[in-house]
Amino acid sequence: MLWGVENQPVFGRVVLISGPEGLLAERAVARFVEQARTERPDASVTKVEASTLDAGALTEVTGGSLFAEASVVVVENLADLPPDLVDHVLALVATPVDDLALALVHSGGNKGKGLLDKLKKARVQVVDCPAIKPWELPQFAVAEARRAGGRLEPSTAATLVGALGNDARGVAAAVRQLLADADDATITDAAVRRYFAGRADVTSFNVADAVMAGRRNEALGQLRWALENGVAAVLLTSAMASGLRNMGKYLDARDARIRDADVARQIGVPPFKVRDLSKWSRDWTPRGVALALQCVARVDAEVKGASGDPEYSLEAMVLEVSSHHGRRPDGSFGG
Repeated sequence: MLWGVENQPVFGRVVLISGPEGLLAERAVARFVEQARTERPDASVTKVEASTLDAGALTEVTGGSLFAEASVVVVENLADLPPDLVDHVLALVATPVDDLALALVHSGGNKGKGLLDKLKKARVQVVDCPAIKPWELPQFAVAEARRAGGRLEPSTAATLVGALGNDARGVAAAVRQLLADADDATITDAAVRRYFAGRADVTSFNVADAVMAGRRNEALGQLRWALENGVAAVLLTSAMASGLRNMGKYLDARDARIRDADVARQIGVPPFKVRDLSKWSRDWTPRGVALALQCVARVDAEVKGASGDPEYSLEAMVLEVSSHHGRRPDGSFGG
């Protein structure tokens, strides 16, 4: 069942689709119309902007069609509904029409909140479309791939989001494009980098790689550029944590004296990344990695709300993590 209540038809009911995430709202509307047409294939479908309605137009669109006994009506941008129509809409909720499936779409916010509150008090069915938070986008990308019958690993999803920024619609479109070109319905890290690494001037993984390689000043410059170009702070901490975890795994696997290809499979990284890890590992110790990970975990919490200045926290992260990299003049490690 599309609306979470089994065996409950959409005709004779009003559904409120509410929230700021436009992509989710569009999909909710599409599912609503699809279910209504499944129930009543003869139904007419009308989409109308709330701002264009008056009492006569509202009565006309909700009163049925001359050519169809049932009507599916989607009123978009409900916040712009003329105030004098509020009672008309509430009457449709209070006295539902058996041949009408009515969806009201509101983007959230304070405008039109009075009507929203009244609708919820009247116990209309609500489909929430909350904003997808930046740190949720990799998980969203994984779900998009699964939804389309494909596969996307979380680490690869993070690479994709790091290249595209925090745009859910763009991420969804990229997943569809990558799956269309994938031979086995699996989106690989190499494919993401081939198609989308150039879409952003700098990605979160470029910053992390510069830190892991000991290029502190370069990392700081790339960090500032990334933030200016809309790369979400949480993606930067995620990439840094991923790079450090990969280094920790590599340091463990290296002691086993296995081939690079086997190391790549064991760690879960592309083969080219093993070469980077091998080069960088000369200046990392397990203790240095552990201390750096503690720093990144703290900063991750800060950029998710514990700190009022994410940019400062991220710069401090780059400096502190860099302090655990490299040998001192006496040959000892910084970590």
